[in-house]
Amino acid sequence: MLKVGLTGGIGAGKSEVSRLLVGHGAVLVDADRIAREVVEPGTPGLAAVVEAFGTDVLSPDGTLDRPKLGSIVFSDAERLAALNAIVHPLVGARSAELERAAGPGSVVVHDVPLLTENGLAPLYDLVVVVDAAPGTQLERLVRLRGMTEADARARMAAQATREERLAIADLLIDNDGPVEALEPQVRTVWAELARRAAAG
Repeated sequence: MLKVGLTGGIGAGKSEVSRLLVGHGAVLVDADRIAREVVEPGTPGLAAVVEAFGTDVLSPDGTLDRPKLGSIVFSDAERLAALNAIVHPLVGARSAELERAAGPGSVVVHDVPLLTENGLAPLYDLVVVVDAAPGTQLERLVRLRGMTEADARARMAAQATREERLAIADLLIDNDGPVEALEPQVRTVWAELARRAAAG
């Protein structure tokens, strides 16, 4: 089994890369999706978040109001650390479970947004970084996700710098251009991952 850490700044296009890798045969462990699962209604995770942040972070239907929580934590490093202390251990346990379920010759891609920030690179056989210029990230967040420029900048500022991410990259995917330029790069990266997995 080859354990791959996939990361990139918000708006860099990591989700598209993970989707393409799955199309080639990767087993995806998506930290963001798991992070949502572990705070669904009725979970110990959601109970812990409400205890730490109050019932204001709940929507009327009892689900977590993610934009509301985001607006609290992304401008306050201490509150963000408190949230991470609740969610990260739960995500880690679930990720390990999914990894164990993959076959021995699998390429398991862990899609981890905060891989750089949390010093997680040593947990993987190699790290793939999806890179885009900060200006490109900002434009995508505003145009595709409907964020205000201020909110987009705050979220980008809460993450590692581009240089910090590049420093941990074993393989790099440049996603500064059009989506058509992505597939050939992903195909090349997949060939390398498959080769390493086969070599054991």
